[in-house]
Amino acid sequence: MSDGDLISELYADCFRRLVVQLYAVTGDLTEAQEAVQEAFTRALVSPRRFAALENPEAWLRRVAVNWARSRYRRRRVLDGLLRRIGPPPAVADHSPEHLALLAALRVLPEGQRHALALHYLVDLPVDEVAATLGVSSGTVKSRLSRGRVALAALLADTDTSDATSTGTGTGTKCASDATETGRIDVRS
Repeated sequence: MSDGDLISELYADCFRRLVVQLYAVTGDLTEAQEAVQEAFTRALVSPRRFAALENPEAWLRRVAVNWARSRYRRRRVLDGLLRRIGPPPAVADHSPEHLALLAALRVLPEGQRHALALHYLVDLPVDEVAATLGVSSGTVKSRLSRGRVALAALLADTDTSDATSTGTGTGTKCASDATETGRIDVRS
């Protein structure tokens, strides 16, 4: 039997049993699963040494428990540091416009979203955005241009649906006309 087959067989035989045991130690099922997975990952790093163990399941259990303890200690230290720092800063704006902007940004392709956020929200110049993203300035300018157009279209659709649903369209067309075309005419 190869070393990989031994680990696969052991995984099938004792993964659940190890998770149940670690669940009793950690009190968190997800934490227990992660600990056992980490133990198997470490076994895969040196499969020959693992295959030579007298009791591989005991070794996996020990590694998983040690990993869970280390993680608990690190989390406790981090929690203490966070208590000293104080509560996290409040989100700047909970207005509907701000939330609509964030939702629209999430729809954009990643490159456009990053370029827009770094340029307009972080106030970085185009050259710094290019250096941060590892692309040329021309690429950043293109992403900014395309992102602004896409963002304007997304926000216009949001404004239209809000105006249509409330019946407060601004312009010469009424809300019923706006629902037929999907847009409100604001040229008046």
